[in-house]
Amino acid sequence: MALVPYEESAAIGLQKLHKPFATFSFANHTIQIRQDWRQLGVAAVVWDAAVVLSMYLDMGAVELRGCSAVELGAGTGLVGIVAALLGAQVTITDRKVALEFLKSNVEANLPPHIQPKVVVKELTWGQNLESFSPGEFDLILGADVIYLEDTFTDLLQTLGHLCSNNSVILLACRIRYERDSNFLTMLERQFTVSEVHYDPEKDVHIYKAQKRNQREDL
Repeated sequence: MALVPYEESAAIGLQKLHKPFATFSFANHTIQIRQDWRQLGVAAVVWDAAVVLSMYLDMGAVELRGCSAVELGAGTGLVGIVAALLGAQVTITDRKVALEFLKSNVEANLPPHIQPKVVVKELTWGQNLESFSPGEFDLILGADVIYLEDTFTDLLQTLGHLCSNNSVILLACRIRYERDSNFLTMLERQFTVSEVHYDPEKDVHIYKAQKRNQREDL
């Protein structure tokens, strides 16, 4: 779902989005992410929210060894790649048109012994959710996935389907507009939500969410 129009301001640092590669150091690995703004637009560049969420995972904030994780709207796949390097079994998802590009980054950055633990799979929010088992994942990851209001209902449906009562959701985002805050309000109707990290340099928040249990709703 990363393939949607993106409202750009005359932003500082947009030039880096047009570079063919972005290089990072996470999980004791150098990760070189191929970018292709001209071909795929917003799905094919690394946004700050993905960097901050990757940093958060690399800090050891979540135990990833043996964890079953899924990344939504993965775009370049940076977050899912980092999660895999840190020990998770990861399903990295996006819309069909982005999958070949996504696969190329995953294959280029994961050692052969880790690649079998990673699946790249099509997921358009709110569609064909039956291809995923309900509550299938321990951890759901999303970086910069909440900026388009038309997708909010489908995203919430998808989160509800993928989560068990014990699953943890981590969403990294900037709060740019009122609609972004509105999504968090919608999320809180179904999940308990708390802010667990803020990066003031990049102005990125990370929110943790878990399904509300029935007792909490009484």
